Amino acid sequence: MKRPTENDVLGEFLISARSLTEYRAIFELTDADLRGRILDCPGGAASFVAEAAELGAHVLAADPVYANPPAELRELARTETERGSAYAGSHHERYRWDFYGDPDRLQAIRLTAATRFGDDLLANPGHYIAAQLPVLPFPDNTFDLALSSHLLFTYADRLDADFHLAALLELARVTTGETRLYPLVDHSGQPQDDLIARLRKEVHDKGIPTELRPTHYEFHRGATEMLVLRPNRR
Repeated sequence: MKRPTENDVLGEFLISARSLTEYRAIFELTDADLRGRILDCPGGAASFVAEAAELGAHVLAADPVYANPPAELRELARTETERGSAYAGSHHERYRWDFYGDPDRLQAIRLTAATRFGDDLLANPGHYIAAQLPVLPFPDNTFDLALSSHLLFTYADRLDADFHLAALLELARVTTGETRLYPLVDHSGQPQDDLIARLRKEVHDKGIPTELRPTHYEFHRGATEMLVLRPNRR
């Protein structure tokens, strides 16, 4: 029998369920950030939309998985959470466990988020838009802030530089303020410095300033920065 490769075990794209607490840490979100119009792309099975809305934020999540029937997606959120937690546990040495404690606690947090997501999906289906980068169905400048985690750079082995550039430009197009992206390593924890440098130059040449900003969240070892696109100067 052919031994599964690491990509076979991980799967093509993992649907993750993260909480507002995790989003705050990952993106260094302040209370002021949560008062505006926010895009979460890809949103996956995160409870961010539901939790941030309770604080007064106006959040939309975009992800192609939202084309699935809600009942199917709610179950998928749980099974994917279990799969992702198992993957992290089996590659324990790649991660820092300070934030979560251990794999069991990670899974508990993510399952709670997945359940909250499923409930909100039924209650507020209009907050979840079936769409995917690099083409989004929103007018220019729809949002004050865009957040994007665990797609770009994470899957650099299967999404090429042209896709990354198109996705960055699209996120900048629909956002009047900042776009924040994390992590800047791939799913195995390998830094993507060359790709990031190339993309920063290309978007800078199109009038979009960027910076690498520290984040206090670190799960993949060495993933301590996010890429920030600032408003277009043109």
